[in-house]
Amino acid sequence: MESKVTTSLIKRSVLAVVTAAFLAGTALAAEVKSIAIMTPEEGTDFGWNQQGVDAAKAAAEAAGIEVIIASGLGYGDVRPALREIAADGASLIIAHASGYATSAPEIAEETKVPVAIVDSPQALKEGLVADYTLSGHEGAYLAGRMAAKMSRSKHVGIVVSGEPPSWNSQSAGFAQGVKAENPDVKITYAVIGPAAYSDAAGGRRVTESVIAAGADIIFGQGNGSSFGMLQAVETAKAGDGGKVLFIDVIGDKTSVSKGFLLSSVVWNITPVYAAMIKDLQDDTFGTKRYAIGLADNSVELLKTDQIPDDVWTEIQTVRDQMISGEVKIEPVFEATAVRALMTDVSAAAQ
Repeated sequence: MESKVTTSLIKRSVLAVVTAAFLAGTALAAEVKSIAIMTPEEGTDFGWNQQGVDAAKAAAEAAGIEVIIASGLGYGDVRPALREIAADGASLIIAHASGYATSAPEIAEETKVPVAIVDSPQALKEGLVADYTLSGHEGAYLAGRMAAKMSRSKHVGIVVSGEPPSWNSQSAGFAQGVKAENPDVKITYAVIGPAAYSDAAGGRRVTESVIAAGADIIFGQGNGSSFGMLQAVETAKAGDGGKVLFIDVIGDKTSVSKGFLLSSVVWNITPVYAAMIKDLQDDTFGTKRYAIGLADNSVELLKTDQIPDDVWTEIQTVRDQMISGEVKIEPVFEATAVRALMTDVSAAAQ
């Protein structure tokens, strides 16, 4: 059922029923009473924010505990929100934005409430701070292979809203996939800005420039800015006058894509948050890192009607080879190494 809380920062909380089996089977489970997730944008973006919120709800429901959702907090100073959520009794605060990676550990030290942060794998602190810098590079590699197969102009683009580690690893994976499939395909890489995650207008402008340069498939990573990327794809024409297609990340925008969504590298973060809850119960929180990947379907390439059956079959063969270890790809997190994989790098990314 849904319960109400007094704080204005918290949008809603969902209270799941704690079953007798859960209480009997997990001796320490009662010590974890609730988790909270903080997101910079609303959980309706079909991407980073929504997948985080949905995963937190699912993990909490499975554990039989409460989840507090604090969304739309922006990218500024969230220390007041962190303190308020800690005071409300959260057993764990998931700070679901790279911009929260400094303030969240500070408030964890102050309040002694454990936090989970992203893009700071060096910040682990036993019992207090865990990092979940996730990488969808395996799915991005498959997307790159597919894009190289399907591009008519033999020119694809990558548009990103910033260069955090998670975006970098996917950009690199995509580029590696393109080159493995066809080294003659050009890759234009463009960055909207250093932290332009919600800049839809910028996403549209930069994507239009990449399409004008010759790309007919765009791999976009952007949170709210990805809607601007999609608008550019829907309205612009490729050099041959044909359709431009979009490959998204993390979520599924099929319902709003108007037939221009080729695929998405979809993440399922639920197993990560479930593992955090268990680590809290087992007193191992802050001692390990978390990962997503093809093997357990926490990373998947979205199948849409835009993908021909023969291409999809070929991509699934590559996926099987990756899971078996026949094809291996390592994540690349540094922006300079990512740019080195590209044919062209826009001025904004220099």
